[in-house]
Amino acid sequence: MITRFAPSPTGPLHLGHAFSALTAARRAQAEGGTFLLRIEDIDLSRARPEWEELIYEDLHWLGLSWPEPVMRQSERMPAYRAALQRLWDMGLLYPCSCTRRDIAAAASAPQEGGDPVVGPDGIVYPGTCRPATPPTGPLPEAVLRLDMAAAMERACRYEALHFTETGRGPNGEHGRQEIALRRMIDKIGDVVLARREMGTSYHLAVVVDDAAQGVTEVVRGADLFEATPIHALLHRLLGLPTPVYHHHRLIRDAGGKRLAKRDDARAIRLYREDGRTPAEVMKMVGLPPAPTG
Repeated sequence: MITRFAPSPTGPLHLGHAFSALTAARRAQAEGGTFLLRIEDIDLSRARPEWEELIYEDLHWLGLSWPEPVMRQSERMPAYRAALQRLWDMGLLYPCSCTRRDIAAAASAPQEGGDPVVGPDGIVYPGTCRPATPPTGPLPEAVLRLDMAAAMERACRYEALHFTETGRGPNGEHGRQEIALRRMIDKIGDVVLARREMGTSYHLAVVVDDAAQGVTEVVRGADLFEATPIHALLHRLLGLPTPVYHHHRLIRDAGGKRLAKRDDARAIRLYREDGRTPAEVMKMVGLPPAPTG
């Protein structure tokens, strides 16, 4: 088994990160496998070297180790470009010039009726820029969206799309998860696979990188469960193996709110500086002390 922890260096790691990293590492250890670390720094406007260094310090303090060198997404733009080129050549991508305000306005128009549908990437795209026929020519330097209907038709031509869940989704989902065409179109829509300022997107980069690292089980929070059908679809389209997914519970504050990087009061660094031990942090997130031997 190969698992990974893939934080973004845009702020301090908190208790939720500790739980996810430790869960991934322990699942790999239990199977005699490998735990990997990957730095997801495609958002260069927010990524900072000091936050990356703190990631290493916090994880080492928790007793975790990983093979070197660490994969960094900012060094993998050619791989993402190659994946985009493949999807472009299939006729599955199109450029989009809509702003978030444009999308919200179109989705809220009276003729749409009701409230806008919100998916893993926010408001489901209403298809404003979607062309009647696939665009041709060189792959443009632009925001690129996946034509979800065309992508699903191609991906499901011979076999229904699915993934396997070994953890629990937000509604208790476990085992084989079938991915329905109408849900992908109506509840997820034409997701962005390349952003102008990044040259890629989270969805594309995570799929390409998990395959490149040979990850066999993706361990992450249940908040990402709804994005998993997108990733399973991209694995199928790009001819990549689909890993097993293990979504775990989220660590929340006393008010039931999911922790975020702005929750500095729960940063691992502060617990370290306060003299707490790794075992105490593990207890805080409901994990037993690290196994020995």
